[in-house]
Amino acid sequence: MAHRVRASRTLREQLARSLDERGEPGAAELCDALERLLDGAAASEDTIGLERLQKGVYRLRVGGGSGRTLVLKRHTPAIAHTDRLVVERWLPALGLGDRCPRLLAAAAQREGRWVWHVYEDLRCDTLADRRERPRLEAAVDLIAQLHTRGVGHPLLPEVRWHGRDHGARSLITNLRDGIAVLEALATVRTPATFATARTRLLDRLHRLLEEAPRQVCLIDEAGGPDTFLHGDLGPKNVFVAMAGDGPCARLVDWDHVGVGPASYDLSTFLYQSSPDDRPALLRRYRAAVERAGQRLAAEGDLNLVFHAAETARGVSCIVWPAMALLNDGAEWGWSGLVDIDDWFESLRPPLPDAAGGGGAA
Repeated sequence: MAHRVRASRTLREQLARSLDERGEPGAAELCDALERLLDGAAASEDTIGLERLQKGVYRLRVGGGSGRTLVLKRHTPAIAHTDRLVVERWLPALGLGDRCPRLLAAAAQREGRWVWHVYEDLRCDTLADRRERPRLEAAVDLIAQLHTRGVGHPLLPEVRWHGRDHGARSLITNLRDGIAVLEALATVRTPATFATARTRLLDRLHRLLEEAPRQVCLIDEAGGPDTFLHGDLGPKNVFVAMAGDGPCARLVDWDHVGVGPASYDLSTFLYQSSPDDRPALLRRYRAAVERAGQRLAAEGDLNLVFHAAETARGVSCIVWPAMALLNDGAEWGWSGLVDIDDWFESLRPPLPDAAGGGGAA
């Protein structure tokens, strides 16, 4: 018992110190949750390690190289709630409860501003690390299952309420919001390089708003019915484990979960894939959809829909750096908006003879 108490104190002291050094809130509450989860079974001080994976996300190793690892992720309360629903309610309702990391524990910061989630560490490679054909195909099969099982599901209104609306009409709302914040920035003293980018972005959004009714009709006709969406299907969010019975894909980072046409997810996956891989990936996805008794639009229409989806995604990214500038004077907002302007400049329209969408430079 004395060893367990000492080990538990070692974990608390080591982890709390590491998180405090990184300016992370809620260290005490997280340590309480980990002590309950691990039941005091921490190792000696030199075998506890904390590795930063990205902002607000860490890998905790307990017990040396062969010990247990956990993934710690800091959420806002709203996203923590939707992530819990994904793991405990929505994916199990689709028969896909094992296709995301298990949520092992949670801890809310005392002031209620942040919530820590403790997930199992999948301990396998993402598609960003390894993109062999069997791994890509396993990912496509899982994406198709997610989309085909979600069409018409009675949980969709709940997902839309708690998550995000990625439907065609959200484009118009995002465009109006983007125009409003960019116009408000006219009263803020700006660097010369940003002033040019702001003007270009504002002109672009006004043009897109004029075209929006036509884009909405296009997405309604060719984007597919509303379904359950991951919302951010880049390669870093797709893990694939190579098991004895074949590759098994899992999806992480459900912060953008929502409802909309399957083309919204599929466009992200294809745009972030190699142009050489896109035709084969789209063929496999189409075959899976058709086996489920559903249909996908012709490739020419899909190219237009994919490009519209990526444009909508770029528009939705404008509000956050602009609001950070308006409300907090955050310096990163300038470079953030310049980066979005550059991204729009490099986004190429889909090629008429290409399958699986166009490409981004």
